[in-house]
Amino acid sequence: MDAGLTAIDEADIEKHRATAQSMVTRVVVMEDASRSGTALAGTGRRFVSPVSTGSVRRTREVELTKTIDAVRPGDQMMSIPQHTLLFRARRGIAVALAIGEVFGRGTDLEALQAKNARAPLEGEDAQQFKKLLAASAYVAAFSFASYLLQTIEADGEPPNDIPEPDFLFDTPQDALKALVAGLDTAIAPSKDDGDLMVRAKAAARVAIEGLLSRKGRFDALGPFENAHIRIDADDFTLDGFDVAPGNKTKPLVMTFKKPEEVVGNHIAKYQAVKLAKMMMAYDFERELNPFVELGGFLFTFIGDGSPGTGKTTLIQMIAGLLNGYCQVAGYPFHYENFGVDQISSYQGKSGQNCRQFINNVINPRVIGFGTVDDIDQVAARRSDDRASAGQQEITGVLMEAFAGVSTVVRGNCSFGMFSNYPENVDDALRQRAGARWLVDGPQTRDDYIDIFVLLAGKNHKIPLGEHQLYAAQEIQRAVSEAYEEHSKPKEDGLKKVYDRYLNEFGEPDTLTDVGTYLHLIKEAEPRFTGRAIKNITDAVKMRAMDIELPDEWFAAPEAFMHKGYDDKKAMISELRRPFTMDMVMQEINRYADSEFRYADKSDDAAVQKLLRDARLRERAAKEMETLKAKGQWDI
Repeated sequence: MDAGLTAIDEADIEKHRATAQSMVTRVVVMEDASRSGTALAGTGRRFVSPVSTGSVRRTREVELTKTIDAVRPGDQMMSIPQHTLLFRARRGIAVALAIGEVFGRGTDLEALQAKNARAPLEGEDAQQFKKLLAASAYVAAFSFASYLLQTIEADGEPPNDIPEPDFLFDTPQDALKALVAGLDTAIAPSKDDGDLMVRAKAAARVAIEGLLSRKGRFDALGPFENAHIRIDADDFTLDGFDVAPGNKTKPLVMTFKKPEEVVGNHIAKYQAVKLAKMMMAYDFERELNPFVELGGFLFTFIGDGSPGTGKTTLIQMIAGLLNGYCQVAGYPFHYENFGVDQISSYQGKSGQNCRQFINNVINPRVIGFGTVDDIDQVAARRSDDRASAGQQEITGVLMEAFAGVSTVVRGNCSFGMFSNYPENVDDALRQRAGARWLVDGPQTRDDYIDIFVLLAGKNHKIPLGEHQLYAAQEIQRAVSEAYEEHSKPKEDGLKKVYDRYLNEFGEPDTLTDVGTYLHLIKEAEPRFTGRAIKNITDAVKMRAMDIELPDEWFAAPEAFMHKGYDDKKAMISELRRPFTMDMVMQEINRYADSEFRYADKSDDAAVQKLLRDARLRERAAKEMETLKAKGQWDI
């Protein structure tokens, strides 16, 4: 995974310290004259003149050290956050200049600089030199912004009044001066230390967004796209222009559950265990998973069930399995949940938060697992005019990320959506879930005995009685029985379609028979679209890959996880088996049952609302007549 990793020596950074110190002390920059240097009273925003000044520019002195020191004017000594920001800014400049030199050595820039020092360049050499110098400036600016984003710790809602820096790409030094000036402007209104760090980190993110939007202007950045730079002293990693590492990952802290601690939910538990093992087949060098190529990889799924049936426990089980496997293999693991607390009142911010969540999880250099708990509250139906703009933004981002034109499934990550009320999720978003997991909790007598014994603990001497503990939770036996239950439909609406099909055509034997059954379902449930068929076929392929990867493969990294892509693919292919008609019908009924279940729940909710409104109208009419009789009704 570290192939091609570039480690920058401390000496290469240290030689730029004097330059970096001068930049945080005092720099003079040219900026647009329409930008005022004075904040409007009580707002922290700067006045922008409505009168066009054309290309008029002016000089401005920027003293970052004094601006940071002014946050706490009553204290002659800087606080720890102030010192930290100042040190990180200086260190970041030195690191950025060192990375710019790495870029120069990897291109013709270094040779052209030496040639230009002897005599001014002319013709094509001069044009190439100017192009590479601008690209080097861009790389330095991106490195500085990324360094601040990764190394600054800040908690709080980022402000929405951070302006873009006045970018300049003549030389790396000019680019960094422009970013220092932008940082100075961003932190000037800071009220306290916490606000200082939040605004500084927000400035770094705004700078990166601005840089990425201008990336197309530079056609000499190719060599840096695949650069992997690591500075251990700062725990700083730069992977080309990938901003996903910009979020400093913290050790995962959550309560993990073992599969035997999950009672009931047999199919969901079984597929969760399989999914965890599938993801560990990911090849970091090829950035692809054999299960994506062979079929059966689960990129998205939705789990639904009543409150208290075990959705959170299922999440803890999957995260625990992945975390354990990654520790054995030495792979980075990233788990993140996107919840209602990330819906922002600022326009566009909710979408940005959701996009950042997606980027963090799909980062091809980690094993990722992302969840959206209570998806019905986080993402809104597009037809719901009562939903907030933030919820609508999140719906759009998730739809694009899960099955958009730019979606690339590598097989290193998976997303799970969970809800107590999946019928409230937008139809198009729900259909982007490749699998449906019914999380219905314990069902049988044995399930209830097992869960009570598990939760009661061992602080008692009460005998167990005649019961084979956890025998019903044996995953292979339980899931086999659970799949067989789907040989026939469960929902009333689908039962009618199935009975009609059997009466007209008999038991299905061919692919034509399957297509006919699907068409009848479509006639009864219009939301059963082509995407539903794709999800069903993916589920069937997953059943074909219904192989049990041996636990020994995951006990030591050399047994499977560290093997090459082709070796992994060959090992998996040997275990694969063809799918059967029984599997096809079971998966059709499982998926179609969920659609009919969602439709029935949605209809029931609508009926209940109409009944409540009718009762309220009747009550209001009665009270109105009473008031009229008393002479108290006055329109």
